[in-house]
Amino acid sequence: MAEQQRSGPLDDIIIIDCTMAFAGPFGTALLADLGANVIKVEPPGGDGFRPVPPFPPNYHHAFKPADDGADYGMAFAAVNRNKRSVCLDLKQDSDKEIFLTLCEQADAVVENMRGGVMDDLGLGYETIAARNPQIVYGAIRGYGDERTGQSPYGEWPCLDVAGQSVGGLVEATGDLWPVAISDIYPGTLMALGLVSAVHKARRTGKGEFFDVAMYDAVMTLLRSHISSFSLTQQEPKPGRRVLVPFSLFPAKDGRVAIAAPVERHWQYLCEAMQREDLITDDRTSSNAKRAANQDFTEAEVANWTSTKTKQEIVDLLGGKVPVGPANTMAEVFDDPHVAARAMLEEFQIPGNDNPAATLAANPIKYQTTPTGLYQRPPLLGEHTDEVLAEFNAKRS
Repeated sequence: MAEQQRSGPLDDIIIIDCTMAFAGPFGTALLADLGANVIKVEPPGGDGFRPVPPFPPNYHHAFKPADDGADYGMAFAAVNRNKRSVCLDLKQDSDKEIFLTLCEQADAVVENMRGGVMDDLGLGYETIAARNPQIVYGAIRGYGDERTGQSPYGEWPCLDVAGQSVGGLVEATGDLWPVAISDIYPGTLMALGLVSAVHKARRTGKGEFFDVAMYDAVMTLLRSHISSFSLTQQEPKPGRRVLVPFSLFPAKDGRVAIAAPVERHWQYLCEAMQREDLITDDRTSSNAKRAANQDFTEAEVANWTSTKTKQEIVDLLGGKVPVGPANTMAEVFDDPHVAARAMLEEFQIPGNDNPAATLAANPIKYQTTPTGLYQRPPLLGEHTDEVLAEFNAKRS
């Protein structure tokens, strides 16, 4: 179950988190896992991600006392651990003043709204910086903010599928990723950018605005494609590889990933397959030749893997050749690696008769500095009174 004390290398940083949905909360969750004091500011209706299923049995999507049921689904819980929730109506002058009082005492404020929304509320970077010149203001936008470079699409809304598409990822890979990579990666970059900017602000006494555009972030995932295209003017062909074998292969009970472009790995693989002839075969004797004969090479490997289970393949190749079974979620939960690395953490869902739930743990492990789940995902506005008292921000 969750620890009761916040700790980590960022435990001296205060972040006012106005993000919603997935990209922003993913990034601030990384920071919260590393010890940052993340205060999630939500409107009266809450983060729109709260009512995304699946839900605990005793579910409420409204502000309720902690013993009266959770008001969030597991999608919200996954990216809002280790945060406290404050409910403010930023359209009201009194709550705007409370918000600015929080920002006066914070290191950073983060939001992922469409460009201009916070400015229209009178709470843009310039207004906040006038109250706290050292504050760092981070934003995630689909196409960036005019402060850092005005895009012709700057006012457009953007969700993950659009971000994957415009940035070139869909055509490079052949399809949409089934995980929200154009939310996850911008959120990760935002977290890195925020820590970097806070580091500079503490050294210079001057904060600044920064943003991460979803479009731009997806492009950085494709740096090798971009550099290759600049030289060849050839579009990437999904499924065609410069490293071979480097793919998923069929097994009797699923699929397994094998990567053996390095010659010693290819030799080990051929020996495990009892196909030493492929080590010297003119079609497969080097990575360049295997890439030129990708279909033949992959067919030979697939002919072997398809006769064995995932575990049999791993037993033969593990420790010699980069190999990984395509695990189901049930297999991930049962893997001894996951237990050894403490990568699953439980929290008790608030409410009568609600079960415990499991979240993916912080993957950044320090030898001497503990991090992890110390506080379950918050109910809407659960910590409003506590935080306002802590920041001496009184309602008028």
